[in-house]
Amino acid sequence: MTDYISTLNEPQREAVLHGDGPLMIIAGAGSGKTRVLTFRIAQLIKQGIDPFQILSLTFTNKAAGEMRHRIERVVGNEARNIWMGTFHSVFAKILRIEAKALGYTSNFSIYDTDDSKSLLRSIIKEYALDDKIYRPNVVFSRISGAKNRLVGPDDYLNNPLIQADDAAARMPEVGRIYKAYSLRCFQANAMDFDDLLYNTNILFRDHLDILHKYQHKFKHVLVDEFQDTNISQYLITRKLSAVNRNICIVGDDAQSIYAFRGANIENILNFEKDFPDVRTIKLEQNYRSTKTIVQAANSIIARNRGQLKKSVFTDNEDGNLIDLIKAGSDNEEGRLVASAIFDQKMQEGLRNNDFVVLYRTNAQSRAFEEALRKMSIKYRIVGGLSFYQRKEIKDLLGYLRFTVNQQDEEAFKRIINLPKRGIGDTTIAKISVIAAEQGLSIWEVVSEISRYLAGRAAIPIEVFSDLIKSFQLLLEKKDAYEVASHIARASGLLKELYDDKTVEGLARYENVQELLNAIKEFVDNPENDDKSLSAFLQAVSLLTSADEKEDDGDNDKVTLMTIHGAKGLEFRNVFIVGLEEDLFPSQMMLESRADLEEERRLFYVAITRAEKRLTLSYAESRYHYGRLKNCEPSRFLLEINQDFLKMAKSRRSEGDPDLPRPERDVRDTPSGGSMAFVRTLAQKTARQAPQPTVAHVPSSDFAPSDTSALEPGMRIEHMKFGFGTVKALDINGTERKAVIQFDKAGEKTLLLSFAKLKIV
Repeated sequence: MTDYISTLNEPQREAVLHGDGPLMIIAGAGSGKTRVLTFRIAQLIKQGIDPFQILSLTFTNKAAGEMRHRIERVVGNEARNIWMGTFHSVFAKILRIEAKALGYTSNFSIYDTDDSKSLLRSIIKEYALDDKIYRPNVVFSRISGAKNRLVGPDDYLNNPLIQADDAAARMPEVGRIYKAYSLRCFQANAMDFDDLLYNTNILFRDHLDILHKYQHKFKHVLVDEFQDTNISQYLITRKLSAVNRNICIVGDDAQSIYAFRGANIENILNFEKDFPDVRTIKLEQNYRSTKTIVQAANSIIARNRGQLKKSVFTDNEDGNLIDLIKAGSDNEEGRLVASAIFDQKMQEGLRNNDFVVLYRTNAQSRAFEEALRKMSIKYRIVGGLSFYQRKEIKDLLGYLRFTVNQQDEEAFKRIINLPKRGIGDTTIAKISVIAAEQGLSIWEVVSEISRYLAGRAAIPIEVFSDLIKSFQLLLEKKDAYEVASHIARASGLLKELYDDKTVEGLARYENVQELLNAIKEFVDNPENDDKSLSAFLQAVSLLTSADEKEDDGDNDKVTLMTIHGAKGLEFRNVFIVGLEEDLFPSQMMLESRADLEEERRLFYVAITRAEKRLTLSYAESRYHYGRLKNCEPSRFLLEINQDFLKMAKSRRSEGDPDLPRPERDVRDTPSGGSMAFVRTLAQKTARQAPQPTVAHVPSSDFAPSDTSALEPGMRIEHMKFGFGTVKALDINGTERKAVIQFDKAGEKTLLLSFAKLKIV
């Protein structure tokens, strides 16, 4: 790929060859931004810039890895010397090098969300606060938001606006919890995910010598997906590039969809104000999608006021019109989408992995899962329980973390009595009290337990202490795999899982073996110079969901995922489902123009994932918190230029005699612009509305029964649907559903935790 410049279009070439000074690359969807960023870095190296002096920041490890391999194909092994990775991984590396300046040691732990919430739960309990008001999720979110705005505990407590906001939310003690949480993390030699950015800002603010060192180290700073940066990330990159002013940002304001995580679209909208001498280059040619899809996306995003204007175009084929499916219910939507996938597979000779179903919230996946299963179409859900969040995995990781960092209080609490060794909560509480009274860490007490506890209670703790000390001896001599394998065996975790011969027990045992395989793969990877357990734990703690592998190695599956999760991906055929008011756009995003415009950008992102074919769908009714709700078509359906839409051929299925027949192309509707389209949708919705049933009047003695003993064949009464017979029960963990044949309302599947049924 030595002649890579000749493969670029003119704007791409300008961006790659740009010399010194700030550069902003506005990259429309499918415009080859990764290619441009990759070749720009390769070009810098070919021009003599030392790879050690290049800092390239991304948002996923996967993106960083792909870019590094592409650069390697151009410049060779020198690509391995680039400082490239996610914001969190790169700054975690800097923090480990400079840890002493902040009072940490270089082997600090990185708490994941579960660790943080567990610690907050402990503090809330210690302060005798009501955990129904001070919910760990909410408190964690407030603390996280404060850190992303660079508001520390003291500033939080001294800010009257923040205090008034907490008081209005009936949580006036959040500031005190925040201060205690920060202190406990520090005492545990641990940082949470937000601290990796917050503490980097503190490091550069309070230690100008260290800032100066990295400002001169990095001659070029490049940032991908700049529209997704928060205030903290932007300030770090601006400081690092202040001396050489060679900052290159790549992004698309039209794809800024992470405000709920703290992303600030103003960073990219105002970049030209912060860098008046910036060179702005727009990549406007889309290489991914058909003309129909590109022009439909343009017609949507043009309605946003806050944006950097660009004209995205493509030389690709016109392609199919966008199909629009209307279903009577969410279950019917699932069946119609599954049938459409089956038909497209057969007609076009496609594979399952050519398809993706995108929804606004994870809760929408159920109907599509059920429908795909019934048609024997394999699927995978992206965004479910992460491999590294499974209990057995976190248990072994807890041992590994505590072996590396004995100040890690959350890891200690997890493993002290795992497997069970007769150490109760009372004993653990005593250890905590002794540590607090003596001004010692928990490990200092545990490692010398005979000095603080007498009798039989001290024996199992002494055994645990000796075990950890024996693990520590291996750290300097053995690589991560050898240490982890020994710990898995010697701790008793592997044996406990092996002895559990249930299906679940076998699965857990195999999961732990898979973790050990991952550690072996890490050790065997020639790109990892540091093979230590500490290095592996850092790599794991910084993984994103996009970095995880398939469980079974079978990649030929239809993908089900949220639109947020799909950012940066592309699929041949895309289904965007649940296009209803209050669902998409979300009812929580209708309070301001800024919120609505973010929802519109989210829809734009969804549309532009499609290469060849796009299908949109909505349901006229769906269950919401156990209640059947009538739905309106999303305003976004009305905002798409109607020339690009057609009604999909809805199909009849057993038990659905009143499903609509195929509708004509929307382009054949009478003139009248958007209002004509609104009327058309309304008319079609009316034609397809479910047949009304006679309203049921509940019995005078109606009272919901305990449904824990509900069985098939029982007669029941429902307040709305009337009398019926239970046909089947579907129990999945704690979620229990009943399939009921109602005398007048037909067959319904009800979630028993919400449905109020009287057994008659």
